[in-house]
Amino acid sequence: MEEKIRIMIVDDSKTSRKLLRGILERGGYEVVCEAVDGEDAWGKYREIRPDLVTMDITMPKMDGVEALSMIRKEDPTARVVMISASGQREKMTMAIRRGASDFITKPFDEKKVLATVGAVLEE
Repeated sequence: MEEKIRIMIVDDSKTSRKLLRGILERGGYEVVCEAVDGEDAWGKYREIRPDLVTMDITMPKMDGVEALSMIRKEDPTARVVMISASGQREKMTMAIRRGASDFITKPFDEKKVLATVGAVLEE
């Protein structure tokens, strides 16, 4: 039996986490944990070391771009897919420069989410 890919979902919106969890689990992935902000994500990443992280850009305490920077500094091979609402082009550009693997926009399109995650994992 092959090991499932382990994913951490980071989003301050419970609804977004639930929607994304459903999409990823239907796609055959294992959601190993959820984090509610960048600070929470940083701590959990170091402990769990998931295969991939989906990271919302706009969150309280520590935003996704800052959390991405910390994760990539700790683990340069980390695969982080950023999540943004449309109209956050500037933050997306900054995230890509800081090492984001790709990005997904809200509202979620199941096919696009699974295609993006699949492509990042194959890189």
